[in-house]
Amino acid sequence: MSTQRPGPLRWVWYAYGGGLPRELAPWVLEDTTCSTWVWRQMARAVVQLLPLVVVCLLLVPVPLAYRIAAAGGGLLLGLLFSLAYMVETTEHRVVKAGYPPGTAGRLRAERAERARLERLSPYRRDGAGSFD
Repeated sequence: MSTQRPGPLRWVWYAYGGGLPRELAPWVLEDTTCSTWVWRQMARAVVQLLPLVVVCLLLVPVPLAYRIAAAGGGLLLGLLFSLAYMVETTEHRVVKAGYPPGTAGRLRAERAERARLERLSPYRRDGAGSFD
């Protein structure tokens, strides 16, 4: 079964913190708990910061080098804040989608434990034929 995804405009709305329709709740849960959830959060943060970076680069009346430095510094600082509050932000998105608080963290922990056990499995490490 394939999870329904939001269209580009709905995704941008979601990236800025907007809620999505109930039928997209499974996608929100997958988005905030899959193995690439950190990169997805960073992508949302870049989209949120992009208008400010563009304004800084195009409209501030100082030499270009200063504008680039300010835009880059602002982007870096924004991404650091996004990283600092990533768990809380994603958990809030999941709650807004209708799931109980703690769902995203619990699912990420379960998936991490499953991956850890898979890596340590003797079948994975030695191959299936080593138990003769």
